[in-house]
Amino acid sequence: MKLARRLLLLMFISSTFFSFSQSNAYVINGSINVHAGKIYLKGFRNKMFFNIDSSAIVNGKFSFKGSVRRPDLYGLSLDKNASFSPYYLFLENSPIQVNIDTKNEETADIKGSASNDLFVKYHYNESYHIDSLIRTNPSSPVAAYLLYREIAPEMSASEIEACLALFDPSLNDLTYIQELKKLVAIKKSVDIGQQAPDFSCTTPTGETIKLSDHFGHYLLLDFWASWCGPCRRENPNVVKAYNTFKDKGFSVFSVSLDNNRVNWMNAINHDQLTWTHVSDLKFWDSAPAKLYGIRSIPSNVLIDPSGKIIARNLRGEDLIKKLEALYNSTVN
Repeated sequence: MKLARRLLLLMFISSTFFSFSQSNAYVINGSINVHAGKIYLKGFRNKMFFNIDSSAIVNGKFSFKGSVRRPDLYGLSLDKNASFSPYYLFLENSPIQVNIDTKNEETADIKGSASNDLFVKYHYNESYHIDSLIRTNPSSPVAAYLLYREIAPEMSASEIEACLALFDPSLNDLTYIQELKKLVAIKKSVDIGQQAPDFSCTTPTGETIKLSDHFGHYLLLDFWASWCGPCRRENPNVVKAYNTFKDKGFSVFSVSLDNNRVNWMNAINHDQLTWTHVSDLKFWDSAPAKLYGIRSIPSNVLIDPSGKIIARNLRGEDLIKKLEALYNSTVN
């Protein structure tokens, strides 16, 4: 009888431990159409990915084991040095199967993570309403990530505050929620009608200059990067505006989010951007970008002669029309 009780107790302890270990750990088993090499598991911070683990690929198979405090965004990449564009994976503590076909450079087939299923459902869907998603999933880091990464850059401070109020308090210490609260304060400080915050940064020749030294005329504060396709496509429009109005005093002050000086310089020369340029070469950790709450590029701020912000994100012909209206009103 005592032996039976001991066996039952051991079975209970074993079962409890197994259940605990399973619910507090993840196991990623993966297959990929690469015979051998290495694959990297990357963490995410401020729109950038960084290596946290690696696994050898043996006969097209790889695996990772570990635990996460709560579901969060990670990435898988064959490139050790890549800081963006991996295969996205919303990781949680569960057994997860990943199948990667390298012919598809954007998505992997992932099974076993409910958080990733939610992420995929909305990440590739542009028709949803973020407030509805949050109301349905108020405790989900996925909803917080989507607001932070994909929706908030185009929202006003009050719109972001309204969405933040919908989240469960259990997410208050989540990085995305904390960053969104900071973004609200920043957006208020750089709203239309506010004085443009001043900063100093470095030119391609190594000189440190201040934004405010260029006040006194209409000035476009332009955020871009050599690696940003939409930025490069927008550059001819900025060149057109600059060439059209520079004789009237209009100027451009460009801040690059590059992290490679050569690429930055080559893009300036190739796109014929013949105005003032600065960069601290810190990618998304760019200090001027943080100061202005820049979460997507291209992005710009139009500043009047007194240093006041009068418009944001004027692109294409909208920039030309705005400048025409400003200079015509000045003449009249």
